Amino acid sequence: MARDWSLDELASRCYLSPSTLSRIETGHRRIALDQLAPIARALGTTLDQLVEPVDDEDVVIRPHRDEGRGMTTWLLSRESGPGGHTVAKIRVTRPAPTDLRVHPGRDWLTVLSGTVVLRLGERTILVRAGEAAEFSTMVPHAFGAHDGPAELLCILDNDGQRTHLAHDHS
Repeated sequence: MARDWSLDELASRCYLSPSTLSRIETGHRRIALDQLAPIARALGTTLDQLVEPVDDEDVVIRPHRDEGRGMTTWLLSRESGPGGHTVAKIRVTRPAPTDLRVHPGRDWLTVLSGTVVLRLGERTILVRAGEAAEFSTMVPHAFGAHDGPAELLCILDNDGQRTHLAHDHS
């Protein structure tokens, strides 16, 4: 927020000492919660805008590769959405595991590229690019790639995130 104010001017507007503001600005002092509100008010902004990250590191989503499970995951939602849902893009290279899992909730997925083998109980379903599937996760299930890598977009509840994205489950 460029205001063309001197440090002294901003300090007087938010009732802090210039040395305190200088130490906060240079990272030599942690900002206290009771200091944020007067600084935001002086700058004519909100607390959210004042503490919003500004570097690219905070907006870039890095993949998590799990070679042992044949999956790469991008968590597209940094925090759980309404109802605790998480959105993830998954690239899967492994075949569908034979070990089927159950957990409370529902999963929804759409295939972006390739074909996904979805095992639901006794059924084996091929879900191709452009198609979607939604199912109760109380039905024993697993998914994997069919004839080459596949990429899918998933919406998972909290139980689905723990089951599908954890390191020790399929």
